[in-house]
Amino acid sequence: MTAPLTPPPPPNERSSYQGGPVPPPVGAHALGTPPGAPYGTHGEHGGLDGPGMLTEVRQAAVTVAAVALSGLLLGVLWWKLAPSVPLVGEIVGDRWLVYLKESEGEQSVGVDGTFTLLALAFGALSAVFAFLLRRRGGVPLVVALGAGGLLGSLLAWRVGIWLGPAQDVIAHAKEVGKGVTFSAPLKLGAKGALLAWPIAALVVHLGLTGLFGPRDPEPDPWPAPYGKISA
Repeated sequence: MTAPLTPPPPPNERSSYQGGPVPPPVGAHALGTPPGAPYGTHGEHGGLDGPGMLTEVRQAAVTVAAVALSGLLLGVLWWKLAPSVPLVGEIVGDRWLVYLKESEGEQSVGVDGTFTLLALAFGALSAVFAFLLRRRGGVPLVVALGAGGLLGSLLAWRVGIWLGPAQDVIAHAKEVGKGVTFSAPLKLGAKGALLAWPIAALVVHLGLTGLFGPRDPEPDPWPAPYGKISA
C-alpha cells in the first residue's frame, strides 16, 4: 500500500518566480534604491548618478563667488567704454551752476546701454563656462548663476562709479574753472540694467542644457513579459 501523494499547493500560494531577474530584497538594506532601478546601482553619494546634494551646494557656492568677482572686470570695462557726458559750470550771482553742455545729447542713454550690453555678454559667457564645467543642470547651479550675476552687476556698478569722474560736480566745476567742459560721473539711470546679467545667464544656460544636456533614456514601448529575458 502506497502513501498518498502530497497535493500540489493552491494556485495563490505558488511561487511567481519564473526564471526572471531576482527582485530586490525588502528591508533596511534596500533603502535608497530608486524605483525601477537595478538593485545595488548607487551613485557616489547615494544617488543613482551624479554628485550628491552636498557636492552640488559646494559647486554652487564656488559658482556664485566666481561669477560675482567677475563683476570687477565688468565695472572696469563700463568705465572705459561708456561715453562721456559733458558738463559745464557757470557762476550765477554767487552760486555755481552745472548743466549739460549738449542738452539734446544721448550720452546718458549710451551709459546705460553700454552697461546693459556688457552685462548681457557677461551673463552669456558665465552660463557657457558653467555648462562646460558641469554638463548637468540642477537647482543649485541655476540659483548660483542668478545670484552670482546679480551680485556681479551690483559690484560692477559700484566699481564703475568709483573709477569714474568725481561725484561732486560742483567741486569739480570749481576745480576746472568757469566754462570749462568736464565729464559727469558715471550714473546708471535705468536700474533694471542690473538684471541683464542674471537673466542672460539663466536663459543661455537653460538653452544649452536643453540642446546639449544629457537625455534620460526613453522607456521601452514594448516591455518583455515578466519572467522572460529579451535578447
